[in-house]
Amino acid sequence: MSKFAIHGVNPRRDFDDVPRPVVAMSATSVASDWENGRHQHHKAQLIYSVRGILNCEIEDGVWIVPPQCALWIPGDLPHSARGSGETEIYCLFIEPDAAPNLPTTCCTISVSPLLRELLLKVASFPELYAQGGREDRLIAALLDELVDAPVEDLHLPMPRDPRLRRLAEMMLADPTDKTSKADWATRIGMSERNMTRLLLHEIGMSFGRWRRQLHVILALQRLTKGESVQTVALELGYENASGFITMFRKAVGKPPARYLSDRNSGAEPASVPGIMLADELSP
Repeated sequence: MSKFAIHGVNPRRDFDDVPRPVVAMSATSVASDWENGRHQHHKAQLIYSVRGILNCEIEDGVWIVPPQCALWIPGDLPHSARGSGETEIYCLFIEPDAAPNLPTTCCTISVSPLLRELLLKVASFPELYAQGGREDRLIAALLDELVDAPVEDLHLPMPRDPRLRRLAEMMLADPTDKTSKADWATRIGMSERNMTRLLLHEIGMSFGRWRRQLHVILALQRLTKGESVQTVALELGYENASGFITMFRKAVGKPPARYLSDRNSGAEPASVPGIMLADELSP
């Protein structure tokens, strides 16, 4: 796996030392994959994906960032990140008190056309831009848009209980495994009832909903790399593409092809529900 290739910026630079409330940079990787290992910084970070798909992991979960979305990482939060395929991103490092009502938890954010243009403009500023002038006003507008940006539910929560963590790791390793909930419980040394209750307590999801959310995240990773819907559906254990498309549409509000087309064209994201499916659809 390649190291993160950042043009014009030292990837080891500590942006906490820059005496500005907001510091921007752009980065491109033309390698197949890259990874930035576990680290943290005092400034919060906004990572905007122009192309390629990004993943961020913290102790409590995994977030996915499809094209035309951004990931918000609060300050002082240990995290790792990786990119799949050719990626182009823009990053902002933001002091936690730079604006009121900034997100306090990790989240994936929809990027409107206005927020996108502000991000690209601010990324062109010199690191030590003049304060009290035009740059400050544009940054203030960007922060206002960021506070109002809708959050997308592209998050896979990870349990902390060692038995549930083992369950999650096994399902991540083989998402096509159609083992029943009862058999999974036996594998990790729990009763089905206790596993269900503890999952709801730790991650706020049923077993079926957690597995569906996992499938949406893995599907987006593969579809963004150019794999066909048919291939992805079969690799995730669906009998045919139509069943997978139905699940995906109910999860994110659009079929896969339209979702990715809108992302890649920078279309305004629709107001759709998060990844929440009815329990009766549980596999």
